[in-house]
Parts: sequence; structure tokens; C-alpha cells
Amino acid sequence: MRAQLPSGTVTFLFTDIEASTRLLHAVGPEAYAEALSEHRRKLRAAFEGHDGVEVDTQGDAFFVAFPTAPGAVAAADAGQRALEDGPIRVRMGLHTGTPTVTGEGYVGVDVHRGARVAALAHGGQVLVTEATAALLDGVGLTDLGRHHLKDFDGPTRVHQLGTASFPPLRTPGAIDLPNPATGFIGREPDLHRAVTLWIEQSPRILTVAGPGGIGKTRFAIELARILADEADGATVFVPLAPLRDPDLVLAAIAAKLAASSALPTAVAAAVGTRRTHLVLDNLEHLLPRAARTLAALVAEAPSLRLIVTSREPLRIQGEAELDLPPLREDDALALFLARARDERLTRGETTAIARLCSRLDRLPLAIELAAARTKILTPEQLLDRLGRRLDLLGGTRDAEERHATLRATIAWSHDLLDEPERELFRRLSAFASGCTLESAEAVCDAELDVLASLVDKSLVRRRTGDLGEERFWMLETILEFAAEHLREAGESDELARRHARRMLAVARSAGLEDDDLSAGQNHAVVVAERDDMLRALDWCLDHDVGLGVELVVALEGYLVAVDPAEGAGLVGRLLGRRDELELELEPGLEAAALRVMSGGLYRSGDREGGLDFMRRSLAAFEALGDERRVASLEGRLALDASYFGDVQDARARAQHASKRATELGMPRLETQALSALASIAVREGDLDAARELLHRSAVVARGCGFTWWEAGALVELLELELNAGDLDVAERVGREALRVARSIEERLVTLFALVGIARIALERTQVDRAGRLWGGVLADMERAPPPQRDALERDALPLATEEDARFLDAVAVGRAGGLEAAVELGLADAQTDP
Repeated sequence: MRAQLPSGTVTFLFTDIEASTRLLHAVGPEAYAEALSEHRRKLRAAFEGHDGVEVDTQGDAFFVAFPTAPGAVAAADAGQRALEDGPIRVRMGLHTGTPTVTGEGYVGVDVHRGARVAALAHGGQVLVTEATAALLDGVGLTDLGRHHLKDFDGPTRVHQLGTASFPPLRTPGAIDLPNPATGFIGREPDLHRAVTLWIEQSPRILTVAGPGGIGKTRFAIELARILADEADGATVFVPLAPLRDPDLVLAAIAAKLAASSALPTAVAAAVGTRRTHLVLDNLEHLLPRAARTLAALVAEAPSLRLIVTSREPLRIQGEAELDLPPLREDDALALFLARARDERLTRGETTAIARLCSRLDRLPLAIELAAARTKILTPEQLLDRLGRRLDLLGGTRDAEERHATLRATIAWSHDLLDEPERELFRRLSAFASGCTLESAEAVCDAELDVLASLVDKSLVRRRTGDLGEERFWMLETILEFAAEHLREAGESDELARRHARRMLAVARSAGLEDDDLSAGQNHAVVVAERDDMLRALDWCLDHDVGLGVELVVALEGYLVAVDPAEGAGLVGRLLGRRDELELELEPGLEAAALRVMSGGLYRSGDREGGLDFMRRSLAAFEALGDERRVASLEGRLALDASYFGDVQDARARAQHASKRATELGMPRLETQALSALASIAVREGDLDAARELLHRSAVVARGCGFTWWEAGALVELLELELNAGDLDVAERVGREALRVARSIEERLVTLFALVGIARIALERTQVDRAGRLWGGVLADMERAPPPQRDALERDALPLATEEDARFLDAVAVGRAGGLEAAVELGLADAQTDP
């Protein structure tokens, strides 16, 4: 029999299980029924312990009344704490009012308000209305602002119990959009057209398309604000311009939505059943792969709808396109006046301004650039300077009109630069993907004030690189325009040479040449400049073969570790050009180039070719009397012997390499000797000795900054521990190998580490985890050289032969998520499958 319901001022508590349907599907009916029963027992105990009266229970939801607000809050807190260790996460909402009590229960708007507040919350979150908060003294609350409740007019202020971090509330009022410093002007017809399309066609993806400078980002933000009330969940902005890898799009989305991982299923779980709007800004440089990623995402998350800005459509199912036109005349005029902010400009000058805007094709970017010049030039002067430049710099007859228009916009802006600005502007086009200040100074003779002026004028942009450094870059179309002016100035070859020499200096600073002379390797320096390293090498092939050889030698540790086939190919092309031109290289440089060729061929699966070049390099260094480099190559031969030769010969070579490492102070050589001896120990069945030798190899490699060798030693140790049956140690070593490998973008070790971690998960019956990891490997394994691919398949035999239906489903998910999602999962703490 239900206890008597409280009357007068009553605080209502509503609960609901988050993603109950997905949880039921994941754990199965029996486990879900057990978890649901335990959840009810714990919550009822918490409610009863604070004088709560259960008003109603429907499915997995509670409706409870409390005579006091503090009692209700204490019960909610106790209930959440009780559920922390279980699989069920519950959202809770509290509201205080004076409802009418009838024989059937409570009647009144306060009941509905409490239920609506609970619907805003996420699992584990407790929300409190202002009415309840006013009755709490000393309770820690976080003000979440005002939010709209379904079926209620006007926003309601909502507080959260505690300070924990959650995604935006599941409400039309939960908006996470940028707040531009300047107001949005015009576009009413375009906004009306977009809203009509959104409502009538209900596309899963709305792509706002148009040329650079048309105002796509500002338009998308304003459209998202208008449509926010139409969303049941959050409205979130995800900037994509900083990304260079299409595989990171899903990770950026997952981070914004606080998803558990960068997988479509995880993002779908974070969104739940509430319609959520995402604004994905600047996607064009990530196409077409990003389009396939988004297609998979919206298929997995039916409640997700996307607004995308791009210079071209995605061309996938479920997409609607909105081609954004130039501004109307009135809007263009209003934008110019607003951005100029000059009291001298009056409506009396609107004729000249209108003409100027028209000559600029009413593109927002061009108008804003022109308005910025009104501090020193009148609209008439701007028109005079513009002259016939737009016509003269039109595109080719078959060029897209919008590209020709953008070219004109850049052209007149460029003409307003002074000579030092023009010089630096064109010289910065020497870089393929931006540069640091130091590189701009070295290659372009950049002065800080001039560079800052180009940033202020929006011709150069600034961002923070992966190493925390400031990088300066241009939009692609602006970069192309600057490169044309560099060619017209006759500076292309000289700047390209300076650029190549700068890349050589950067590469050498990373310590990647395999000479055991540098203090440590820093792959990240080269990763940040990869596109420019390749541009420099391309130029060297045609203009300076010797400089190109110097560069590949300086990049040895990166090329051999990250893409050995590419490294061997680059050296081969350079040496081929050397032969064509009948050039002579400095003997030491040629010997080093042969060594790079050897490492590239060997690691890409061509053992015989690798050994041939290794011996040629060794002979060349012996002729030069270079003891250190001779010893280093002898260490490689010791390793090969330990893998493929007889044990006695391999041991002698390895011990000699270890002795030379000590005599010459060569820790990198020591790591090779230790790994060779470990391989011998494995052949002889002495696993304890092998374990100790591999551990020492990894430690020495870490101490001398030999990062890719450390990763390889760790993955060998993972295999050893896994075969020995010590799963805990194997997983710890495997995750460390994975972390180190990804820090230098070493794909082969990454794949081997993921296979090992997947096998561990399968041994522990973590079927879903194992399948997703193996699926991520399969998504990338075709890129591995054939011998390594064969080795991966041998290592992965327990995974490849697994036929459990849940495992196969998880493999499909992992394959769709790709390698990066698998890496993220492999680095995460393992959770035992239910």
C-alpha cells in the first residue's frame, strides 16, 4: 500500500535510464533484467531513506515525492552514488511546487515541469530547477543557465547538483556555438530558404556550399541558432580547419559530444534518441574520405543531423545542398558600413560603396577586406586603386566562375599591400603547409612586423601546431595566388633552394640519421613538416640531386620507420638521377644513401636487396675508415643473422656488436645487439633471458632517444609475454608499444601491437573489444609490405579463425572505424565484456 502523498510544498524527483534500449541490446535480456532489478532496489533504498514516497513507476522510470527539497536532493545523490559501479546510468530531475493531491495522485503543471527537467539530463547527472535550488542551503550547485523545456513557453533556469562535467543539456536551449565578435548582417532570404529546406525535406546532412569568402561559416552558425529550438538535444559546433587527416573527423566529433571513443557507435550512444545538431565547419580539404565517415556516422545515429560548410558538396545519400549566393546589394552595403566603423562614412557615400561592393561581386570576405582599408582610403580611392584589376586577373575560360571571383578578391587586396608586405606574401608560398616563424625568417627573410601585418589583413593565418609552436599558413587559393607572383618575380628557384636547405636543417635537428652520433631522435619535428619535406625532395630531384641525397639521409630514421618503401623509392630515384647526370657524390654521403636504401628495402620486405645495399654501404664506410658507421652496419648484420642465420654465427656477431657499442659509446648499436641476443635466446628456448634482453633493449633505446627501436623491442616483448601466458604484463607492454609507435606514426609496430592486444582481449573473453581491435587492423593491413602482412596474419591466427557472431559484428564495427579508432581503443583501459 502506497504511503500518504506529501501535500503543500512538495519536491518531485523523476528518474530515467539513459540509453536503455542500447543497453538491453548490448547485454542481453537476462543480464538486463538482473541489472534493472538491482537498479530499482538501490534507488528505492535511497528514496525511502530520505522520506520519499513512490508516486509512480513506469518501465525503468521513477516518480517520487518528498516533503522537503534537501531530502529530495540527498536521495538523488545517494541514488547516483549507489549506481556508480553498475552498468546502468540514470538521469534525474527535481522540481518544487504546490500541486493538487487527488485520489489518483498529483495534478498540476509542476508535475510536468519536473518530468521535463529530468529529460534534459544525462546519465549520472542530477538537475534542479530554480524553485528547488531556492530551498537548498549550503548544497553545491552549478548554474547551467536558462533552457527551454518541451511544451513550456519561455526558458527555465536549471542547476546541476555537483561540479562534474557533462555534455550540453539535452534541450533546444543547449547551444555550443561560437559567438563572433561582429554581428550577423543580412541573408534573410537565404536563411528562409535554408530553414524551409531543413523542415520540408528533413535532410540528414545540409551542406552549405560556395566559394571561399562567401560567408559559409557565419551563415551556418546563424542557421544553427535558428534551428536550435527544433532540436531535442544539443547544438554543437565542430571546427575542422585545423585537421589534416580525414580519419580525425570522427575523433573531433566524439570529443565535442563526450563520446566514449571515436567510433560511430560510441557517438550514437552519446547522442542517444534526442535529435542533436552538429555544425561541421570547413570540410572541403578532408574530402572524399570524410564524406564516407559522415555517411557511416549518420547511418549509425538516426537522431543526428549535420550542417556542413564546404567548397563542394559531399555527394552522399541523405545530403541536401544549399548553394550560398553573394550578398544582396543592401546587405553588402550594410556589411561594408558596419565593418568600416568610420564616422566619416555616411549614407551620402553609398553610391561609391555600392559600386565598390558590386566590383567585389558582393563577397563578404572581399567587402570586409575593403572596409578595413577605409582608415586610410576613401571608397572612391579604393575604387580608383581597384581599377581594371578584376577583369585583368579573371580566370581561364574553363575555370569555375567562383574561383575567378576569389582570384579577383585576392588580387585587389594584394595590390593594397606595400612592397615589404608583397615580398613576404609571395615568398611564403614556398611552404606547402605553413611554417614556423623561424622557418619564415630563414627562407623568406621575414620580419615580425610585416608577418603580423599579413596576419591582420587575413592573407596569412596563424594556428598552434602539434608541438605547441606558432605556425603561419595560407588558404590554398591564396597560396596559389602568391605562388604565381613568386614565379612572376623570378624568385621561385632561389626560394625553393632556400626552402630545401631549411628542410635539411630541420631534418638534421631531429637527429634521425642512423649514425649513433646525435643525442636523441625527435620524429615529431619531421612529422610537423612532412609535406614540406616531400616538396623539397621533389624539387631536389630536378634541381639539386646532392642536396636531395643529404635530405633523405637526414630523414633516415623517419623514412625507414614510417614508410620504408617510400624511403627506398626516394633514394632510388635520387641515385638514378645522379647516374643520368653523371654526378659524383661525396663518398661518405653516398655510403649513407646506400644505408638508407638498405633499411628501406629490408623493412619493406626485400631482405636480399636490403642485404646487398647494406654490404655495399659497409664496404664504402670501411674504405673511409669510419669505425662508428661500420660498427652500426655490423650491428644490422648481427640482427639479420639472429633472425635468419645459424645460432653460433649470430651470437658471435651480436657479442662483437655489443663490445663495439661499449668501446665506441654507441647506445643505439647496443640496442641492436641486445635484440639480436634476445632473438637467439628465443630460438634456444630461454624465455627468461629473452625477456630480460628485450627489456634492456627497450630501456637503452628510450634512454638514447631511439624511439622507433624502443617501439619494436616492446612489441617483441609483448609477443613473448603473450605466448608465455602472462596477459597482464603483455597488455601493459603492448599498450606502451602502441603509445610509442603512434608518437612517431610507425604503422607496422602499431599493427603488431594492436594484434597482440586483441589476442589478449579474446583470451579474456572480451569479445567486442577483440573484434573491434582486429577490425581496425584489417582496415589498414593492406598497406603493410607482403612479408610483414604475412607475419601479421600468422600472429592474428586466433583472431582470423574466430567465428563467434558477436565477434564478427564487432570486427565490422572496427573495420568501419579504421586504424585510429582501434588505436584509441587499444590505449584505453580494458573493460570486461558483460
